[in-house]
Amino acid sequence: MTRKEFDYDRPFQCEAGGTIKNLKVVYHISDGYFKDGVPDSEAIRAIARDVSSGEKKVVWITHALTANSDPSDWWPELTGPGKFFDTEKYIVICANMLGSAYGSSGPASPQPESMTGEHPEGQPYYFGFPKVTVRDTVNAEILLRKHLGIEKIDLIVGGSIGGFQALEWTIMEPDVIKTAAFIACGSRVTPWLTAHNESQRMALDADATFRACGSLKGGSAGLKAARAMALISYRSYEGYNATQPEQDPDTVFADRAASYERYQGKKLADRFDAYSYWYLTYSVDSHNVGRGRGGVPEALGSIKARSIVIGIDSDDLFPVEEQRFLADNIPGAEYHEITSKFGHDGFLLEYGQIAGILAPELKD
Repeated sequence: MTRKEFDYDRPFQCEAGGTIKNLKVVYHISDGYFKDGVPDSEAIRAIARDVSSGEKKVVWITHALTANSDPSDWWPELTGPGKFFDTEKYIVICANMLGSAYGSSGPASPQPESMTGEHPEGQPYYFGFPKVTVRDTVNAEILLRKHLGIEKIDLIVGGSIGGFQALEWTIMEPDVIKTAAFIACGSRVTPWLTAHNESQRMALDADATFRACGSLKGGSAGLKAARAMALISYRSYEGYNATQPEQDPDTVFADRAASYERYQGKKLADRFDAYSYWYLTYSVDSHNVGRGRGGVPEALGSIKARSIVIGIDSDDLFPVEEQRFLADNIPGAEYHEITSKFGHDGFLLEYGQIAGILAPELKD
């Protein structure tokens, strides 16, 4: 997939207050449109032509918390040439969330006023960046959709906070989305999920370097701890016991699962920053499709898209009753449940079951 950047030339107002002056949205799109030597305007005309003529369907993938805008990177079994989300057959698009560490506007972005001749790279916003909500991210994605000249999205699909985005979008633009797939998500953040997020923010704040804002490596130790805490909520009792048992029956102090936690914490800290993680947890906590819309059932009842709701039987973070609630309140929605040992992360790992459920939606 091709990586592109969309720059918005007007102030972007955030729902909770504050303005992003130089909004940037990093996105990936199927190869073949944006080519070296070809003006972007010509590529955009080609996209709009293929969409309006019906020659190609648009599949918009909304990503989860610390993923990037390239689904062939984190959903490689499903996305790419000849795969389920066939990037040669469909126009596949994924935009990086606001607040992320992967290029879209966020706390790691340079403050425009700090970019001088002496320091052209500027200084990051850190905590000077406005808090962003799921709706802010969807509003930025809508600006990108319009920039690309796409009037209809044939299928939008997202899991976890990607599912939040897909839900919001189907409510915000009911006549744009034809089919939506909501995986392992809910209509409103639960106290259970917010408690997980706050415990992770406490881990960040326990690292003295986090508030010092000396560099984007600040809070690295806290980020490792936060990731280790989060990972437990993403997996399950059965999954950990199946994959991390001690190999020595006479072991004195169990360490295999502990080593795995340390490894996963370091792995995220090596590719992400603590400030983006802090902001994204608040974005999760902003999720409430009923806010300002007369309540959750009223908002869900306004969805016009054909809706596929997918739950995971072992998901402790988003138990299946949340997905059943969605299906019960979205007109005509279908509910499906997949089986997994891997809890919430099943939306990334049980790609075969997901493809089987969604296959009818991409038939010609």
